[in-house]
Amino acid sequence: MRRTLAVLAIGFSLSALNARADEFTKADTDRYQKEYLNVVADGRALWTSGTLGTNGVACGQCHPNAANTHPETYPKFQKQLGKVAQLFEMVNWCVRNPLEGKPLAADDPKMTAIISYVNQERRGVKLAPGTH
Repeated sequence: MRRTLAVLAIGFSLSALNARADEFTKADTDRYQKEYLNVVADGRALWTSGTLGTNGVACGQCHPNAANTHPETYPKFQKQLGKVAQLFEMVNWCVRNPLEGKPLAADDPKMTAIISYVNQERRGVKLAPGTH
């Protein structure tokens, strides 16, 4: 009986810790939003420059303001890749092919910035994974 009570007490304590982990102050959320928007701005700068590839082509030449990228539909089957893919994989396809550059790691800060920018441009659009 004591052991059961101890396990329950530990469980409730851990639950309380998890509840507090999601509590943010206004200062926290203001800081987080500012950090996010800075990364979005970095993504826009990369999107509109020719620095991701070797031929001077920019993502924004084919996709101004991230048009026709539809991040809300990923993961989905991507014909160019022949498989169900994540958005970063399609970004890398574009970097390798039209931009003639080297692919970025999924966790590269540049990839984070690009994905953040694309998602920011489509904010408010309902998620629809797997659709075309």
